[in-house]
Order: sequence, then structure tokens, then C-alpha cells
Amino acid sequence: MVSDDQLRADRLVFYADDVDRIDHELDGFLETSGARCAMLIDESGHLVTRRGESVAHSPESVAALAAASFAATREMARLLGEESFSSLFHQGARESVQIEHVGGRALFTVVFDERSNLGLVRYYARERCGHLEALLREIASRPAGGDGREGLAEDFTSSAAKALDDLF
Repeated sequence: MVSDDQLRADRLVFYADDVDRIDHELDGFLETSGARCAMLIDESGHLVTRRGESVAHSPESVAALAAASFAATREMARLLGEESFSSLFHQGARESVQIEHVGGRALFTVVFDERSNLGLVRYYARERCGHLEALLREIASRPAGGDGREGLAEDFTSSAAKALDDLF
């Protein structure tokens, strides 16, 4: 069985104020870079948050595919004798995507078009990655239950089951 500490180490828990702080960083990035959309995705492909223009019918699908693409590229790096690559770039006729690895935990994914360029996106993305990495380190170092939030009550399971039974 996996311990609570191991689960916390493997997967971060984001609260509303964490996402607000991340959104602030993404908004600042979009303003300076001219990109269309910025996303923070965990390494398993779950969308943490997205800012800017909508770029797909399903941002969650874009998030999952960006994580899969980065994972495949990581394996290519290992085959070439590198530990990993820190960024990945896909160029299309109208849209391009830049993916930056953040703190070994997340992917900062940017979608941009002709309103910006790769140089601007890379420059400002690296700057924001430093800020995001610091935020992720802070979130990861937060002790379980040490964030000022109440944990689940000991009788949560039985209370929840009773509440569901009362509904039906």
C-alpha cells in the first residue's frame, strides 16, 4: 500500500489560492510574450490551470497529448545519452507549441501564433518557469495538514455514507 507521504511526493495537491498564484504567473507571461494560451499541466497529463484564449474543444486532451509528447521525448533523450530535454517545440502552419519542464513536476505549455515568435516565447517562458518552479517547491514542501486547512473528520466516510443514504 502507498503511504500518504508517498502520494504527496508523487502528486501535488493544489488549492484555490495555489491556482490563483499560478494563474497570475500565466497571465503575466501571456501579457509579455503575446502568446495565445498558457497551461500548467502535471507530468501525468492532468490540466492544472489554463489562461488565455481557448485553443481546442478540449484543453484536457491537449494537456494529455502534451504530456505524452514530452514523455516520448524524454525517452529519446535517454537513448541519446541525455538525462532529459528541458523543452520541446512543435511548429505548425498556424499554431506552434512550446513545452517547458518545470521543476521535475509539471509542464508549462504555451500555444502561440504569428502574433508572437519563438524567441519571445522561449525567453519569457524560461523566466516564468523559475517563478513556477518556486511555487511548486513551496506547494510540495507544505506539510500534510500544515497549510491551515482542516483535514477530513475521522467519521467522514460514515457521515458521507449516511448523507447519501438520506438522499435516497
